[in-house]
Amino acid sequence: MDHADRRPSRTAPGLAIALLSGLAFGLAGPFAASLLATGWSPPAVALGRLAGAAVLLAVPLVIVLARGWRPRAGQLRPVVVYGLVPLAGAQVCYFSAVGHLSVGVALLIEYTAPVLLLGWTWARSGTRPRPATLLGAAAAVAGLVLVLDVGRGAAVDVVGVLWGLGAAVCLAAYFRLSAGAGSGDDGTGPPALVLTAGGAVVGSAVVALVGVVGLLPLTATTTPIVLGGATVPWWVGVVLVAALSTALAYLTGIAAVGRLGSRLASFVGLSEVLFAVLGAWWLVAQRPTTVQVAGGVLVVGAIALIRWSEPPGDPVPVAE
Repeated sequence: MDHADRRPSRTAPGLAIALLSGLAFGLAGPFAASLLATGWSPPAVALGRLAGAAVLLAVPLVIVLARGWRPRAGQLRPVVVYGLVPLAGAQVCYFSAVGHLSVGVALLIEYTAPVLLLGWTWARSGTRPRPATLLGAAAAVAGLVLVLDVGRGAAVDVVGVLWGLGAAVCLAAYFRLSAGAGSGDDGTGPPALVLTAGGAVVGSAVVALVGVVGLLPLTATTTPIVLGGATVPWWVGVVLVAALSTALAYLTGIAAVGRLGSRLASFVGLSEVLFAVLGAWWLVAQRPTTVQVAGGVLVVGAIALIRWSEPPGDPVPVAE
C-alpha cells in the first residue's frame, strides 16, 4: 500500500535510489545479450545472475542474522515467492525473450504487465476501468504494434513474444512484494537484504533443478564476450549481471519502494526502459529504428497514464 504522508526529506533520496535501480535493471538485458551471443542458454544466464547475487549477498546476510534477526510468522513465504516469480520466473522468461528479440523490444513487452493485469482484474471483478485507464491500455497496444514493426511487414518472432509475455506476468509480483519488505513503514515484511538474498538462493535452486531435469537447457561457454566494442572474459558479463543488475538493482529497488511507495516508485521504474535501450545500443550495438523508438515512447507513456489514472488508494492488481 502507498502512504500519502511520504515526507519530502525522503523523496529526493528515494528518487535517486529509484533511478539507480532503473539503470542497474536496464543493463541486465545488454549484459545477458553479450553472453547469449556466445552460446549461453537463457536459463544458464539466469542461474549465473541469481547464484552470483546469492554469493555476493551471503556475507551481509550472515551479518544480519548474527545481529539477531529472526523470521516472524509468515515472513518466509514472501522470500520463497520472491525467488520463484520475480527472480527465477522473470529472469528465465526475459532472457529467453532477449534470445529471440532485441533487448528493447523484449523489455517493452515485459512492461505491458499493467495492461495484462488490467484485463485480468476487469474480468475477475467486473469493475469497468476508468476511461483514462482504457485509453492508456489502447495506446500501449498500439505502441507495442509499432515496437514489433508489424506495420512494415516485419516477421514477428512468436516464441520471443510469448517469452516476453511470460516475463510480464512475473513482473506483477515485484512491486507488491517489495512494498511489503522491511524497508517499508510498517516493517512487517522481511528486510530487503533477506528478501533479495533469500530469493536469489531460492531462484538459483529452482533454475538449477529445471536445468538438471532437462526441462530447459543449461548451456554455458568460456568464449570471450563483446561489450561496448571491447572483448572481455566471459566472467565479466556474469559478474556485472549478478552484482550490478541483480544484487544492487533489487536492493535499491526495494529501498526506493520503501521511501517512495509502490505507486511513485513504479513510475520512476519506467526509466529502466530508457536505460535498457541506450545500454543495448552502446554495449551490444542493438540500434532501434525510428518507428520502434516512437512505439516505445507510446508504450511508456501509456503505462504512465494507466498508473496515474488509478487512485492511490486502489489496490495494485497482481497475479495470484
